[in-house]
Amino acid sequence: MALTQVLSALDYHASRSGDAEEEHIGLPSEQLLAAPMLPNPHECCPGMEKHIKMVHGTTTLAFKYNGGVVVAVDSRASSGAYIASQTVKKVIEINPFLLGTMAGGAADCSYWERYLGMRCRMFELNHKQRISVAAASKILSNITYQYKGYGLSMGTMICGWDQTGPQIFYVDSDGERLKGNLFSVGSGSTFAYGVLDSGYREDLTFDDAIELAQRSIFAATYRDAYSGGTVRVYHIDKDGWKRIQETDSMDLYFKYNPPK
Repeated sequence: MALTQVLSALDYHASRSGDAEEEHIGLPSEQLLAAPMLPNPHECCPGMEKHIKMVHGTTTLAFKYNGGVVVAVDSRASSGAYIASQTVKKVIEINPFLLGTMAGGAADCSYWERYLGMRCRMFELNHKQRISVAAASKILSNITYQYKGYGLSMGTMICGWDQTGPQIFYVDSDGERLKGNLFSVGSGSTFAYGVLDSGYREDLTFDDAIELAQRSIFAATYRDAYSGGTVRVYHIDKDGWKRIQETDSMDLYFKYNPPK
């Protein structure tokens, strides 16, 4: 991979996103060079796809409603059939108005979303205004697209509040970037979608929105062996994000399935 191609991926320009109102975002080349420069694993490790199998699971979700954005995640990290941790923090607090979720490889999501936080802060210092959710998600998708085929494993949602209101973008390790009102990512997402689709409305009250998110993650932890631990719920509005609650999934089991 040519160095200029890597640097271009780590740079953001409005013409690449289709958003004419966004300004140019740039960093000095010495800061861009701080990103890891990795060899292509297909060239240096022939047959790597047969020997390296990323087996992981999680459940994350986010949805917009009239009052803002609700983000909910579980906290279990698995390594194959083994539970590696029950206390993983799967929400990356990028800045006071932006949150990112983790699904896939924990190291990949954590590194690149924290790097995104640095890029967002540099934008604020250069332009004296907060970066939009669309621009932040485009920076991340540019990076992941340039590393496509290099073994990254990411399925993240960039959620926040900007001048246009609440926004959610899905970004994955293939560089795909989707805007939407409701997403769920991870091995337990099918179970979470089942609850979300049955209860989601744009006119939900704050309490109903928090309850829906919590119940959706619990449904995934109950049916998916790779999801579990603590259910964390965040809320984003015009004043920024707030951590609403953290509840053990076992407590939620007894809440939704009281003993008879």
